[in-house]
Amino acid sequence: MKPTRTGLSSLLAGQGRLLNGPICISCRKSIAQRRHASSAAAVAGRPFATQSVDPPVDHSPSTNLAYRLRTGVVLSRPPQITRDLTSFEKSFYLYQRRLNERLALPFRQYFYFRKQTPAILDWKRKVNERQTPARDIGKYNPYADEGWNDELLVGAKESEPEYQAEVLLQDSIIYPVQKDGEEAAVEAQRKALVKPLPRVTEADRKNDQRSLNRSLQRTLYLLVQNERGHWTFPTDTIIGRESLYQAAERILVQSGGLNMNTWIVGNSPVGFSQFNFHKQKATANEKGVTELGEKTFFMKGRIMAGQANIEKNSLGLKDFKWLAKDEIEKTVLDRYWAGVKNLLPERPCVSHGVVGIDSIKTHIELPEAKEYPIVGQYRCAAPVTARYIPSHLLTFDDDPVSSPHLA
Repeated sequence: MKPTRTGLSSLLAGQGRLLNGPICISCRKSIAQRRHASSAAAVAGRPFATQSVDPPVDHSPSTNLAYRLRTGVVLSRPPQITRDLTSFEKSFYLYQRRLNERLALPFRQYFYFRKQTPAILDWKRKVNERQTPARDIGKYNPYADEGWNDELLVGAKESEPEYQAEVLLQDSIIYPVQKDGEEAAVEAQRKALVKPLPRVTEADRKNDQRSLNRSLQRTLYLLVQNERGHWTFPTDTIIGRESLYQAAERILVQSGGLNMNTWIVGNSPVGFSQFNFHKQKATANEKGVTELGEKTFFMKGRIMAGQANIEKNSLGLKDFKWLAKDEIEKTVLDRYWAGVKNLLPERPCVSHGVVGIDSIKTHIELPEAKEYPIVGQYRCAAPVTARYIPSHLLTFDDDPVSSPHLA
């Protein structure tokens, strides 16, 4: 379409500016329609115009509800030795060693010792005493008529680790070939024997709970006594923008001193506990935040060397102890123990009540049980008519795969 010129007289009120030059008819009609519509809306809206009133602004400080954040350190010393064996484990391991003597080929003595040497003479003398090449299974001959009787009676000392260690030490003594001066030479070797250290230390006998040289087969945790006399893990409030990791390192230095070689395991807490204040004890700080309680995040730590020293601590601590899990339960408050007991893994210990197979008090729920039912990979050893079968009535099934209840 050919444009037309309107010149300076073309005033577009809707745009608020002058246009010089050509403009097409269709564009001019659309601009005119928009101008008339806006003008009509403005005219129609005048009778209903009202004055807007802003709501009053309340400049009073608002109160926020929050919890006080704290960091606790679960500093532990790992076990130093293996745990004590149960009576069943002692008998089982000795039975395995005797069974190995029955199944293994005979010992080829002349392959290891030359004939007519002091070594072969000493070996023959010791084998004649114990009747077997093995040195820690007692007097037992696997090739005799009674070789099948390789199990010990109840209370036999051959299965005790202390007895086996003593036998091995005595077997290391080399007896001289000549009889002259034999006793003196043997006694000199006995005095020079290097015996293993005892599993029970002097700190165990004195019950020194400040010492790390006690309860070597258990995990010990550091507990401190605060100003109110309560025993807790080293804990303090988070300062500024420090992370949980940084707060844990600071707390260890401020509570236990610098004479500890420790490290924090990871940047994430192993758990947390929450304590709510009573309403009458809720306080507001300077920032207008009302503290509803405390949330303590516990970080896991390990001590590798050194010892705690609270003489110059800055947290107001009075005393410290290294305690095992069951000892912590007897020391801390019941409310505190309920919040931290699941953070402490426990290593089974015979001397502190290990849970054996015979003492498990579990029951298995079944559908309508009949006589001699099959439960999972276990078969009931006696007729049972109840819906709950005690665990001591279950025996291992010879073919668990064929059990219809096996998942």
